[in-house]
Amino acid sequence: MSALVESSSAATHRTAAPARSEDGRGVEAWHSLSVTADIAAVEAEWRGLEAHALLTPYQAYGWVRPFVETVGAAERHDVRLVVFRAEDGAPLAILPLVITRRHGIRFAEFIGGKHANYHMGVFAPDLAARLDGAAARLMLSQAAAAIGGLDAFIFVNQPTEWQGIANPLAALAAGPSPSGAYKLALVPGDAEGSLRRSMSSHAHKKLKNKRNRFATFGPSEVVRAREPAQIARVIDAFLRQKAARFAMMGVPDPFASAAIRRFLEQGAQADADRQPVLELYSLDVASQSVATYVGAVQAGRFSGMATSFAMDSDIAKTSPGEILLIELIKLKCREGITVFDLGVGEARYKTTICNERDDLVDSFLPLTAKGHAFALFSRAKREAKRRIKASPVALKLAHRVSGWLNRGRERGGED
Repeated sequence: MSALVESSSAATHRTAAPARSEDGRGVEAWHSLSVTADIAAVEAEWRGLEAHALLTPYQAYGWVRPFVETVGAAERHDVRLVVFRAEDGAPLAILPLVITRRHGIRFAEFIGGKHANYHMGVFAPDLAARLDGAAARLMLSQAAAAIGGLDAFIFVNQPTEWQGIANPLAALAAGPSPSGAYKLALVPGDAEGSLRRSMSSHAHKKLKNKRNRFATFGPSEVVRAREPAQIARVIDAFLRQKAARFAMMGVPDPFASAAIRRFLEQGAQADADRQPVLELYSLDVASQSVATYVGAVQAGRFSGMATSFAMDSDIAKTSPGEILLIELIKLKCREGITVFDLGVGEARYKTTICNERDDLVDSFLPLTAKGHAFALFSRAKREAKRRIKASPVALKLAHRVSGWLNRGRERGGED
């Protein structure tokens, strides 16, 4: 298949004929693709596609752009947005990528890193439903040719399906991710029924006892931060509570960067007549935040990104974070949200509240000889992490070793 690559800031890689699956079915997939580093240049196409596309909240334009302009700018991310188009120029898929250089290897991964629970492309549903593994591989090979100089694609924490449709790139997975993601299906208008279906009677009883103890500290309210002053107050509380938590654990605080604050501020503010993708909540007692929650919304789904709670008072013993979570589930039921997910990773409160999981997979796709070695190394690391997480004894030991290493680094820095 011949192709022409135009060298520019928005280089276009055009196929001489429609891209087809290599299994002989001859299914037309896309006609051309382009690559740009300018996210504003594809805003109209992105927003138009995401209105009906297959994507997680972490690939919504309203999530990606604030992230790129804050965290991405601070960390000098090399962004590449790959847009696949139909013959009439309409966008069919977008891959929001960042090019990372490590140990002499140049590889592409999805934007968001550890701050995004789900990594995926943006796909028109009919395209996603037609793509098989061979077509997905062809898609990535053409993207790599258009970007140039890549050694590998490293895609982690990819949902195997979304909205009932298979994730095309998950067909290339090497194996399961170290952790799954927990979720709860909601019946709009019936929060109690939704929670009864997922939580045991014992869990309900424990939660009721915690709520009774919590009520002794005085009246409380759940606050959604909408105005700049509210947003700043909730972010202050969230970052303060997170810092205290990570300090107690003896591990670095991933939210300590000033760019994270700017990302939360920018992402939580409405854009013209569009509702923000990020939502910030606080559980207040006597006008003071005792717990916070950060989430992202897309197409009837609320995805929990991060939560925190105040550790410096007796209120912490009543699990204010869980109480806020239950209140949010009730709120989202009233708002008509149909899925509430708690993101990737194991935690007791997740298994207590959720009765379903999203299966996640990792893909390591080499493009060069050194990319092949790096892909093998990356895959081995993820597999080792998965095995450790599957063993309670190994996981506990890993946490201890991590704490020792970080305390050692802190002492070394002081010396």
